[in-house]
Amino acid sequence: MNARKEGLPLKMLFSDQHPQVRRWLGPFILACSIYFLLWIPKEQPSWVSALVKSLPLLSLVVFLGAVASGGAYTWLLQGALVCSAMGDACLIWPQAFLHGMAAFAAAHFLYFCAFGLSPLRPGLLLLIVPVSVAYYSLLLLHLEPDMVLPVGAYTLILSAMLWRSLAQGGSASWGALLFTFSDGILAWDTFVQSLPYARLVIMTTYYTAQLLLTLSALWSPGLKTQ
Repeated sequence: MNARKEGLPLKMLFSDQHPQVRRWLGPFILACSIYFLLWIPKEQPSWVSALVKSLPLLSLVVFLGAVASGGAYTWLLQGALVCSAMGDACLIWPQAFLHGMAAFAAAHFLYFCAFGLSPLRPGLLLLIVPVSVAYYSLLLLHLEPDMVLPVGAYTLILSAMLWRSLAQGGSASWGALLFTFSDGILAWDTFVQSLPYARLVIMTTYYTAQLLLTLSALWSPGLKTQ
């Protein structure tokens, strides 16, 4: 049995019995608030905007270090968050889009490794693969030739991560679903046509997704004592 499924429900982790969880989430909430309050225009790329965008992810790395007891699962999640922060920074500059995609692909691979292959639940692929292929086919009509393979490879690894997260259940599955939704909106807005309020939708669902994926490490056997 997966040890992460033996812990307390997430709502219990935010109770008075575990005050360290709420306390160490403060920096993440603050970093997200700074990002949305500043709302630095995309037309003004800078290292400051890259830091502001990446800071919520880095605060989650610190959060796991302070609250989770360690182990391979926590370390893989921290690695995925660091890769995601690098991807966020790269996407500030349009010319670094491929580098950002590569960083996020690495993040999804680390999430995939964290979730593992047990339980396998291959039937989930019967739902994920057709949807992924259909959406990629739509994007393919609008992709430049040099983006066909990178976007295809990214879709493959994102779909694999989604499969393993849904097999695990809990907050990991909701986080991966929101991550996939966020990436889908980003891809459509980037390659097909601009969408109203796209950035707001993308970043709101993205930060929520990363938080839910992070919280999947916080089952009672994996919490540090106060």
